[in-house]
Amino acid sequence: MPAFEDIKNDFAFLEDWEDRYKYLIDLGRSLEPYPEELRNDAHKVRGCASQVWLATEKTGDGDDSVITLKGDSDAHIVKGLIAVLIALYSGRSPQAIADTDAEAALAPLDLSDHLTPQRSNGLASMVRAIRAIAEESVNA
Repeated sequence: MPAFEDIKNDFAFLEDWEDRYKYLIDLGRSLEPYPEELRNDAHKVRGCASQVWLATEKTGDGDDSVITLKGDSDAHIVKGLIAVLIALYSGRSPQAIADTDAEAALAPLDLSDHLTPQRSNGLASMVRAIRAIAEESVNA
């Protein structure tokens, strides 16, 4: 999985949106297999037109804690969006995740102008779900 900065650079290099969609699909295909036992209502993201599951694992304590994300979807482009969010958030502290302005971070990718309203809403729902998990961990 490439780092988020690498994904941003790749998006800037790919001028055609057809190529960007293909890249998103490839990113989704590069995700680790999602555990079947986590494909349930507890891990399902509400507000997505597609089926989307996100799972987190927190390791460490206090300021040394890190959240690792896993995700999956039944839609190829959405799975690619999950990969982008994993690159943005996974492996960071709960506080860093809570402090990340996803809208600003994702702005260079120009997704909002090229995703359907349903996919844009789903992306926002995924971001809210990840932030809620991080903020819950910060406040615990």
